[in-house]
Amino acid sequence: MYLIVGLGNPGEEYAHTRHNAGFDAVDAIAGEVGARYWKTECGSLTAKGAYRDVDLVLAKPQSYMNTSGGPVKQLVNAYGVDAEHLIVIHDELDIDPGTVRVKFGGGHAGHNGLRSICDKLGTRDWSRVRVGIGRPEPGWDMKDWVLATYRTPELRKVMFDAYMNAADAIATLIGEGVDAARQFVAKCNS
Repeated sequence: MYLIVGLGNPGEEYAHTRHNAGFDAVDAIAGEVGARYWKTECGSLTAKGAYRDVDLVLAKPQSYMNTSGGPVKQLVNAYGVDAEHLIVIHDELDIDPGTVRVKFGGGHAGHNGLRSICDKLGTRDWSRVRVGIGRPEPGWDMKDWVLATYRTPELRKVMFDAYMNAADAIATLIGEGVDAARQFVAKCNS
């Protein structure tokens, strides 16, 4: 079993903002694996699906980004998932919009959602699928930038494609491992 967690903030006012890239990517995965029924458990919205006979639990923590670690820890405990079977999808300022990257382990790079998960789990050894949102344009405050939606149809299309690439990267990660997922996204990003 894999636990796939998308990071974001709950509520309509945050829907499809840059900071909710994880939620949007999890929704893309749900569509790919036929997970249509969402329920509330362990402080998250969860849905179940399968990929190649591997059970998946998809989750969108509802505690707000900065405290995502609590619901993630509850889900890890409830499902008995080890850190090697945890995949977290999140927005990444230091990557160009629409670019997807995959890695295992590492720090939180100032991302408060990742910091919360690291603190609650007591480990940094889990897979991350990072969806680039880019740095703020001149004149934008950081908070306003991450909580803003994409302004143009072209950029919304770029991000939709990124969420689909993230979903496919996770399928590759589950089926073939982290290195194959890295190679897959490298091809998508070129």
